[in-house]
Formats: sequence, structure tokens, C-alpha cells
Amino acid sequence: MKNGLFYLKLGEHILYDRKECVIMRLIDVSRITIEEIDSGILHTINIKDVFPIHEPLTTKKDRDLLEFSDKQWEKAQERFRIIKPIIDNRGDLQLVKEASEAAKVNRSTIYRWISWYYETGSISSLLGQKKNGGKGKSRLTPEQEEIIQKNIKDIYLTAFRKSIKYLIRAIRHECNEKQVPFPHESTIRRRIHEISEEEKIRSRYGKKESDNKFAPIRGNFPHATHPFSVVQIDHTPVDIILVDEIYRQPFNRPYLTVAIDVFSRMILGINLSFDPPGAMGTGLCISNAILPKEIYLQKIGVDGNWGCWGVMDTIHVDNAKEFRGNMLKKACENYSINLEFRPVATPHYGGHIERYLGSFSKVVHDLPGTTFSNKEEKSNYKSEKHASFTLAEFEKWMVTYIVNVYHKSIHSGIGMTPEDKYIEGIFGTENTKGIGLPPRHFNERKVRLDFMPYIERSIQQYGIIIDHIHYYDEVLRKYINAPNKKQSSQKYSFRRNPKDISVVYFFDPDTKEYFEIPYRNTKYPPISIWEYRAVLKKLKEENITNINEEHIFDTYKKLEEIELKAIKKTKKLSKTSRRILTKEFSNKENLLQDIAKIDSDVKFNSLYEQDYNQDMGNSFTHLKPFENLDDEAFDN
Repeated sequence: MKNGLFYLKLGEHILYDRKECVIMRLIDVSRITIEEIDSGILHTINIKDVFPIHEPLTTKKDRDLLEFSDKQWEKAQERFRIIKPIIDNRGDLQLVKEASEAAKVNRSTIYRWISWYYETGSISSLLGQKKNGGKGKSRLTPEQEEIIQKNIKDIYLTAFRKSIKYLIRAIRHECNEKQVPFPHESTIRRRIHEISEEEKIRSRYGKKESDNKFAPIRGNFPHATHPFSVVQIDHTPVDIILVDEIYRQPFNRPYLTVAIDVFSRMILGINLSFDPPGAMGTGLCISNAILPKEIYLQKIGVDGNWGCWGVMDTIHVDNAKEFRGNMLKKACENYSINLEFRPVATPHYGGHIERYLGSFSKVVHDLPGTTFSNKEEKSNYKSEKHASFTLAEFEKWMVTYIVNVYHKSIHSGIGMTPEDKYIEGIFGTENTKGIGLPPRHFNERKVRLDFMPYIERSIQQYGIIIDHIHYYDEVLRKYINAPNKKQSSQKYSFRRNPKDISVVYFFDPDTKEYFEIPYRNTKYPPISIWEYRAVLKKLKEENITNINEEHIFDTYKKLEEIELKAIKKTKKLSKTSRRILTKEFSNKENLLQDIAKIDSDVKFNSLYEQDYNQDMGNSFTHLKPFENLDDEAFDN
């Protein structure tokens, strides 16, 4: 395992049941066969049950994007452009030679850049650690480096398959002959470790053996040649009214963001929210597509297999403003994702995802609470009256449909199910090579935060202020009033979850980790960004201009009291109370108790609940394959 990435390849050493094992066989996208190193016992297990040999440590080369100037970022991108042909054609030593000549660096530097990139999977690592004047560093002389590289090429990377010990003896002998100081053995071993497995196998065992393990599948699509080669992302409002989590009253239509793999038509990631399309929803959808789904399926209670994970080559989007932000652009660049925009006035260019969303809407029209697509279809149907699903329940229904119906239904455009096409792209067929199981990102929280919008703040003695609210933790102490090169206050990046802004996430530039920074006054209750906006609107209506956090939380408390009284009078949500529904209801029981204190007669209508339970019980009986999926957009 490299830091941050967990590779699932034949011969890779992993941990299972606290025992060191080696991967012997890749069965499918969810199962592998492993062998215990000590006992030789074989196991066929689920991929989610294996772990890296060593706990992932945060690499010192993994730096936050805000640390870089535009010039530094261009330098990192230039280095990636130099090594990308080598990464795409692993084992081609001629490309390494050409890259070193073009960059005017020796080959060991090229290998070092590649190693840095593999450690993190991000372009930001290609600038290495911040310079510290050379303190504690030790560099080989050019003569030592030349002897090491020459012997690696002439002795180790050959069909004779000489051992590392033999290589070390040969280097020692040549150093003695040329009266050059012999480098430490660990230095030689590190140079070997920097060489990719593909290059080692190609040089020592031959091209055929290397291709069998590492060569990607080549299909007939000019761009989407294998899984994750081209992924399309788009948003749509869903044609259904959902109910709130607390009172089960009609609330609003949700927005769905979907990432679809053009090669296989598999749904790689989603995000469902009441929030209109924006950078946050897009980022959450991308991170959902990149990360494994086992924990996510368990969290929402879906029984099924969604064996898709990995970093895509290209994301194809339309020209909406949420796709044009600098945050998304840099996050994609950092993960070496090519962000492509649809040409203006060419709606057919994005047909893959748009036709899927259109077909999905037709399926939703069978559910209680649907708004249909137009007034003619809706006719006299009362969407609010029949609304039954909460956001969480609809997400569970939707993911169940994707995983257990759509992925397993024959798709006329490819002549097989999306799941079978995806597996074919991963493992190959008799005539084509598969790309193999993609590496898994082990630090899931970091991936999610990397794709969230960030906020820049300097750190003061009181901590930081975001939207009038103070945040502080001891981890910030050493950065208080830290100057940058221009002797002005250094700014650092903070990210936050819009559903709960009681905590922000600080990327520590020294430890390369995210830390939770809570409210400075921890007595304040958690609120969502939408609740904060409602409070701000209320304060402006009252002509309060000098706003501080006391005003905010006092007004928040008043608004909640107004809401509870409104429930007593109307027994349904007013428009002003809609803001409460966007937060995560970890304190749902307490809130219900508060309602009961105001009016002990406030109860759920039993007849309504009976209708709801009946609708929920029947909701999955309507599941059908996407019979109306239009394949015109997938034609070449």
C-alpha cells in the first residue's frame, strides 16, 4: 500500500483477520482469494474485509492546494505532464530516458516524481515537502547515482532476474574500482522500491506477463475505452415531493446529482439533497464515485453490491457555473482528473447523463408524491397529499433501484447489463485485457474534504471567524498570526459540512491532516448553513446591522420557539420552518419531546401513518428495469 491508496493486485500483501496474507486471485469486484503467509491457508473473502499491512500514515509530501502560488501549481502540473506518458505506459524505459532529457534531470529524479505521485495519487505531491534549507538531508553524488542507475538497468531489470543482494554486491564492486564512496544498502533498496511493479515485471518477466496484469482494455469507443475513462455528471430536480423527517409533512422536491460511466453505463456516484445544484453537491458526488460504497450502503440500509470505486480519467460536464469554480478545477487537477466542458450549443454532446436522468424520472412517476413532468400528466393528482418518502427513505429506494435493478438489467445500447459490462472492463475477456481493480483510497474523509469548497482565513488569537461565528482549538495555537513571505497574515484553508457548521475542518500544513475545529463557545447548538441564512435574513428584517454570534444564536432560539408554536396551531410546517429540515436530526427525540411539552395533543395522524406505511410497503413492488432508456446518446 502507498499512503492514501490501497492497491488490489496479484501478489500484494494485505492484512486479514490480523494476519499477513498475499492476494492470490481476483474473483470479481467484491471478492478475492488470499493466502496466509505463515500457514498457507487459503480464504475467499470480501474486499471490504482486508486492510493494508501498515496503517496509512499521512505523507509529508501531501500538501494543501492553498499552499501553492500559481507559479508553483504550474510547476507541479508540468512535472505531471512529464511523467504521465510513463504512468500510462509503464515499463517503457525509453520514455523514462526521454522524460529525463526533456526535463533536464537525471532518471532517478523522474522515478522520484513517479514515486511521490503514487504515494498520494495527487499532483500536489510532485513539489515534495517544503524546503527547509537542506537540514537533515543527504544526497548522493552524481557518480554514485550514475553507478546505481546503470547497475539497476544492466543487472536487476533484465531477464536474468538477479536478486537485490547480487545487485548490491555489483554496485559495491564498481564503487571500489572507481574509488567512489559506496552508498548505503537502504538507499539502493529505495531506488528499487521507486520502480513501479509494472516496469519490474516487464523488464524481468517480459511484456506478455506485464500486459496480462496491467494493460488496459481497448474497446471500440473512441474516448470511453474502459471503466472510469469518461464519466459524465449532471443535476436534475426529481419529480417527487418528499416529507420532512420530524412531522412527515410535505416539504419540497430534492435535487439529484449523478455520475455515470460512459463505457459501462454504471452509476458510479450520486448526491441527493434539498440544496440547489452547486459546488458542494458536485464535490460530494465525485467523492462518492471515487470511494468504495460498502460503508455507504450499510449506513443507508441497502442490501446489495455496488462494486465501483476509483479515480476517473475524464469528467465531462455542461457549462453550468457550479462546474466552473476554481475549487472544483484544482481538486480535479490534484487527482489528475481531466475536466471537460460541453461545447456551447451542442446539447447532444451531454446526452449520456441527460437521457439517463430523463429515464429515471419516468420510474419516479410510479411513486407516491410524484409531481410528474408536466401539468397534463399530473392532471388532478395531489402530489402533496400522497407524499410519503423522507429524503433518507427516498435515497434508500433510489440506491436500491440503481444497485439491484438498473445495474442488473439488460441495456440495449451495450447488449448486456451495465454490471456485466463493467466487470468485463475490469477483468477483460478472451480477446481484450482488463484494467484490473482500481486502487482504493483508504483515507475516505480526506477524499470527501478535498472535493468540498474551502474558505480561506488567517488565524488570530481568538481562532478564526466564519460567518460571524468564532471557532477555536488548540491545534491552531502555533499558527496564530503566522506571517507569510510578504509579511502579511498567512491564510489557511477550512472546509465545512453545510448540514452542520458547528465544526469546520482545518488542513494542518505541517502534519498534512484535517482537524475538527469546533465553536469557540461550545454551548451553542449545531445548526446548518440554511438555518444560519434564515437567521441572517431575520436579523436584516429587524434592521440589525452590527451582527455577532450572540445575535445569531439568540435569533435561532427564537425562530425554533416560533416553529414549535406554529406546529401547535396548525399541526403542519409553515414556510418559515422549512429551514429546520435540512439539518441532520441527531437530536430528533429531544425535539419531539419539546413539541410534546408545548401541546401534549400533538401526535401523528394515525390514518396518515397507516397510509404512509401502506405506501412504503408497496413502494418496492413497482421496481422495473429502465425499459425506456434511450440509447441514442451512446451511439458512436
